[in-house]
Amino acid sequence: MSTDTSETPGDDAPTEDAPSRAELAARVDELEDALAEATADDDTKKMSIIATKGTLDMAYPPLILASTAAAFGYEVTVFTTFWGLDMLHEERSKNLQLSSVGNPNMPVPNAVAALPGMDRVTTKMMEKRITDNDTATIEELLETSLEMGVEFQACQMTIELMDYDEDDFYDGVTTGVGAATAIQDMAEADIQLLV
Repeated sequence: MSTDTSETPGDDAPTEDAPSRAELAARVDELEDALAEATADDDTKKMSIIATKGTLDMAYPPLILASTAAAFGYEVTVFTTFWGLDMLHEERSKNLQLSSVGNPNMPVPNAVAALPGMDRVTTKMMEKRITDNDTATIEELLETSLEMGVEFQACQMTIELMDYDEDDFYDGVTTGVGAATAIQDMAEADIQLLV
C-alpha cells in the first residue's frame, strides 16, 4: 500500500503567489505600528477659540487661555476675525486701546468716559497696571503661545474687508483661513470658546 504525500489544491501549503508566514507576520507588525501611530494623537485634547475683539482688555483672554491650554498639552487653535485681527497685527497690537465707555468696572463714570481722550487715559491706566504687576504684554503672550504650538489663524474675509496686508501679521500666524476651516476645527475640538 502506497501513501501519496503530494499536496492537493486547497491544502495549507503555500503557493507561488501567496506570502509566507514570516511575510504575513511582518505585514501584521507593520499594520499594528501604523495603527498605533495613527491613533497616538487620539488622546490629545483640542481647544478652539474664536477671538473677535481688538481692545486691550479683550486681547488678553484668548491669549492667556490659549497659552495655558497649550501648557497643559492641548492642541489649540485661535481663529481671529474682525477686530480680533489687531492682536495678530505687528503694529496694531502695540497700540490696542481700552474703551472706557460702557465698561461698568472702569473707575470712571460714563459721562466722563465719553469725553475726548478718555480712552487714551484709561488705556494708560491699564498699561501702568500691567507694568506694575509685571504682567506679560500682548506681544510676549502671542510669541510665547506661538512657541508653544498654538495656531493663530487670521480670517481671510476680514483681512480683505479691513484692507490689511498679510505680511503685517506676526511670523507664524496662518493667514487666508476661512469660516469653513474654523467651523471644522470647532467641530473636532473638545472645548470651543467665543471671546
